[in-house]
Amino acid sequence: MRFLKREGMFCRTCALASFRDMQAETMVLGWWGPLSLLITPFTLLANLSALSGIRRIPEPVTAGFRPPLGPGKPVFKRPAGILALIPMGLLGLAVFAFTLLVIVGAVVGPSRESSESSESGGLSHYPNQEYPILTVGSCARNDATWPYEDLKAEPCDSSAAQYRVHRWTNDTCASGDHSIGPMYSKGHDSPLCLRPLKG
Repeated sequence: MRFLKREGMFCRTCALASFRDMQAETMVLGWWGPLSLLITPFTLLANLSALSGIRRIPEPVTAGFRPPLGPGKPVFKRPAGILALIPMGLLGLAVFAFTLLVIVGAVVGPSRESSESSESGGLSHYPNQEYPILTVGSCARNDATWPYEDLKAEPCDSSAAQYRVHRWTNDTCASGDHSIGPMYSKGHDSPLCLRPLKG
C-alpha cells in the first residue's frame, strides 16, 4: 500500500488533468489488499473533495511559460474508470446486503422460539415476580390466562389444583401440556411441563 499526493501551483486545467489521472489510477490499483479494500473508498471521496476545490479555480486567461495540460477524458470514460466499476459495484452490493440484513433483523425481531420462551414465563415478562418452586409430581394452578403465567403451588388433592408437574421429554412437552421456564424448578435450570388434571 502506498499513498501519493501531488502538490503545486496549478491552473484549473492542469489541476483537473492531475485529478483525473490520479483518481483513475486509484480506482484500478487501490483495491488489491485487505486494508486497501477498506481505505480506497475514503480516498476516492477525499479526491472528490479536492475536485470541488479545483472547480473553484478560474479558467486560465493568459498563456504561461508553457501550455496547460490537456484535461483528458473524464474518469468514467477511461478504461480504468470502467474497469473500476467492478470492485466498486461489489463493494456497494456488500454494503447494501449488510444494511438490508440489519433492517430485516430489526423489523422481524426475535425468532419465534425465543418469543415462545419469553411467553412461557421468561424473566423479561416478570422481572420482579417471585416464582414458586414446583417439583415433578407436584400440582399447581394458573391464575392468569395462557400464554401468560401466574402460577401457584397447590396440593394435588385440592379442588383448586389444575395441573400436575412433569419433566420435559425429548426437549419438549407432550401435546396438550404447557411448557414453563426453568425459574420454577428447584435449581432454576430445568424447564418443566404442566399437564391438565381435568379435561
